[in-house]
Amino acid sequence: MELSTWLTFFAASWAISISPGPGAIASMSAGLNHGFKYGYVTIFGLVLGIWTQLLIVGVGLGALMATSHTAFVVVKWLGVAYLVWLGIQQWRAPARPMVAASDSDEVVSQRKLILKAWMINVVNPKGTVFLLAVVPQFISTAELLLPQYLIIGATLAFTDMVVMAGYTALASRVLGALKKPAHIRAMNRTFGSLFVLAGSLLALFKRSA
Repeated sequence: MELSTWLTFFAASWAISISPGPGAIASMSAGLNHGFKYGYVTIFGLVLGIWTQLLIVGVGLGALMATSHTAFVVVKWLGVAYLVWLGIQQWRAPARPMVAASDSDEVVSQRKLILKAWMINVVNPKGTVFLLAVVPQFISTAELLLPQYLIIGATLAFTDMVVMAGYTALASRVLGALKKPAHIRAMNRTFGSLFVLAGSLLALFKRSA
């Protein structure tokens, strides 16, 4: 990949990462519930989800989903259901102050946090269609495809890890100022509502003709 092409994609990837979406909500939710150090593992799940989406696009399954109405609808509504379910779970979360992992037996395992975040990005057909529209513009068919996809995947991972770290840190700092159960309950319900809103927006999402 030529340097000028990569710099253009690098700039675009920042815009992609910064734009609010389910990934940003998941990062802030993790920071809210687990603090920055423990909640940061969520970002690895989000990155794995991005790589999975990129793999789908790379092997051509994304094109199938973009052209097959049935495949698109199935994945879309799986994503809607998952985001709404996360919202309900967050809404009903107990209003207890954040504790260190070593001080609680109820802390969610890092593996579950990663799997949860991976699912958020994988069952989002909007992401697949977006990658299908953007990635080909930076791919040269005259060059080897694998190195180009690896560069794109690494670039997306870097920008997402930096941006989502900011979202996680912001939420964890907000949590540090919350002492009363009523405040924590309000934050849980705010993030729960955001997940449901993200699911509702995904339900309204329609691919371009």
